[in-house]
Parts: sequence; C-alpha cells; structure tokens
Amino acid sequence: MFLDVLRRRNPGFIQAAMALHQEGRIPANAYVLDLDAVTANARVLKAEADRLGLDIFAMTKQVGRSSSFCKAVMAGGIARSVAVDMACARATHNAGMGIGHLGHLSQIARFEADAAAATLRPDNWTVFNATKAAEAAAGAAKAGRVQNLLARIKAEGDTFYRGHEGGFDADDIIAVADALDALAGGKFAGITTFPALLFDHASRTVKPTPNLTTLTRTAEALRRAGRSDIAINAPGTTSSVLLAALAAAGATQCEPGNGLHGTTALHAVEDLPELPAVLYLSEVSHLSGGKAYCLGGGFYIDPIFPDYPVKALVSPEPTVDASALLEVEIPPPSAIDYYAMIDATGSRAPQPGDSAVFGFRGQAFVTRAYVVGVSGIATGNPQIETIENSFGHPEAWPL
Repeated sequence: MFLDVLRRRNPGFIQAAMALHQEGRIPANAYVLDLDAVTANARVLKAEADRLGLDIFAMTKQVGRSSSFCKAVMAGGIARSVAVDMACARATHNAGMGIGHLGHLSQIARFEADAAAATLRPDNWTVFNATKAAEAAAGAAKAGRVQNLLARIKAEGDTFYRGHEGGFDADDIIAVADALDALAGGKFAGITTFPALLFDHASRTVKPTPNLTTLTRTAEALRRAGRSDIAINAPGTTSSVLLAALAAAGATQCEPGNGLHGTTALHAVEDLPELPAVLYLSEVSHLSGGKAYCLGGGFYIDPIFPDYPVKALVSPEPTVDASALLEVEIPPPSAIDYYAMIDATGSRAPQPGDSAVFGFRGQAFVTRAYVVGVSGIATGNPQIETIENSFGHPEAWPL
C-alpha cells in the first residue's frame, strides 16, 4: 500500500537501501529508516504542535524503538517519547529522550512501578484503575516526587480495539480525580483515551471517534467542578494536518508515531507534509514452484486496510522502475513468516541475492527484524548509524 508512495515521494531512499544491501553493508529482514526524512517530519509536527499549544510526544514502537530514530526525532525538536510499554520506556530513555507519557497503552507491571517512578520519572503516567494508580503514586513517593496521573476513561459507545479495553467510567471522573489527588505521591493531572481519531475506509478520511467526544464532555465536567488546568491526551492516527482538529476538540497533548515516518493510513491516500521514511528490506533466498522465496521475520503488516495485493521491488541493483514490481504472497498471521513468496513466472525471474523492498505500515516491535538507521540519504552520502534489534539494542551484524 505504501510502496507506490515511497517510489513517488522518496525514490532516493529506496535506491540507497538497495545499494547498501547489495554492498553487504546492511542486513536483509530489516526495517530501514531515512533519518534525514524523520528529522524533517519531526520538525513539521513540532512546529504545528507549537502553533496550536499542544505538548507532543513521539511514539517509537513501530520502528523498533531505534536509538538513531530517537535522535533524529530529537533533532527535529521533539524531546520526549510516549512509551507503549516498559521496553519502549527503557529504549527511549537510553537514547536520551525524556519520558513524556508512560502506561498507555500498556499498564506498568506491579514490580516495575518503583523503578519507573524513580529512574524514568515520566511527565505523565496513565492508570486504568485505583490499584494501578496506587502503585504509580507509591513508587513516586518512595522516590521523593509527586507523579502526574492521567485517568484512562471510557463511556458507553466508545471505540476500542479488541484487547485494548479498560479504564475508569467517565461519569465518575470527579470522584476519580479526588481519589488520585488523595494518594501520597500522586496527583490527578488529566484524562486520556485511545483511539481519538480513526481512518474511515469508506470516505478515505480520518474521523473523530466517540472517544474524542467523551474526552471533550469529561473535560467540561472537570472544568465545572473547578478543575481547569488539566491535560487532555488524544492519540490516534496523528499527522500534522490533523492536529488542529484535536486542538479544537480540547486536546492538550498529541502523540505521533506513524506520522513521524509518513505511514499513517491517510498518508497512503493523500500527499501530506510528512515524507515516507521507512521501508522493509528483504532478500531472495531460493526459487521453487514458480515462486521466489524471500527472507521473512518482519512481515507484520498493520491491518489498517482490508486485504490488498502486496508488491515488492525486486532487483539485483537499485531501482524504482515499475518493471521491477512483483506480486508477493505474505504468510497469514497464523503462520511464522520464515519467507514471503514472490511471483517468479515473468520474463525475468528473481534470483538468489536480489534485494526485495516493501512499503507497508509495520510494527517492528512485534517482529524479529533488524532496524537500520541511515543518515545522509538526502545529500547522496548514506551513512549507517545503527543496526539494532526491536528493543533498540545494538546488533553485531553479521556476527
């Protein structure tokens, strides 16, 4: 879905990645990042957030919490991360980012709360219930600090991905706020939900979810109760062109993730200010039965669209030419993606060692792929900054 956008808007990135692979400098089964484009994208998002008075935190899970990605984002002016889990928090902290938001989507395990409060010192910590609030506050109290707590809220009719449910009833928010304020080491700081925005396939636009209305309604109830200085955290499908809508709905915080590398759903159907800055690189291994098998390990394609024909650029040399586009069969989610199968029935069958470049919206943190950060693509002098695993740890590739 995103390969056409990559070919059209950032062809030099594709060619640089293929050249580096053919030179033996970067591995197959790798998410490759154009760090120059990431920095430029971060600048666009930060400038718009500043214009609207929004706090902005970077989500890094989609690109494996890469340390060079974090540094590129910081170079673009976004200094703090949102951590989807403790692995994200550790990786971004180690890369030098502040932790702007912890605990959303994944709550913090009981025996990690003390260390998170003392070492990570997050600006905001989301809690789903009284028990998790008490653990976060207790950890902060032990560290001699007061922790800003965001209450995850829910109401009848709100939209959640299956497995993402949870939170306080929005109608109880005044009592919830009072209870969080009463915790030693805790302070009620605001409210959050996810997702606040979602891509609508029928209209090919991004629309607010009922959750955003719940946030707005709950914030008004808090203001009526005398709580005016609160954070309203509204993540989901975040690109620079949508920040104004979030601000108009009362949001005070935004959390771009795919927007930082130009792969939100809206980027697939519109040319937005952010450039595509990530691709997936593989390599043909062998041929069998009219198929060329390319190495897998990173084929988690985020299912934001209905099934569509997947294609790859397959070539022994750098190219973005349409003649190198071949159809690919990706293993279903129920299978281990040892390989993907490329059509090899055309006039030129792929050969072992050929590069295969894919453009899709991935989730590197749930794969076993490498993550490679490359700078200098914009100036024609690509330099490999990092080769890491999906936890942001350096890999001594090839051994």
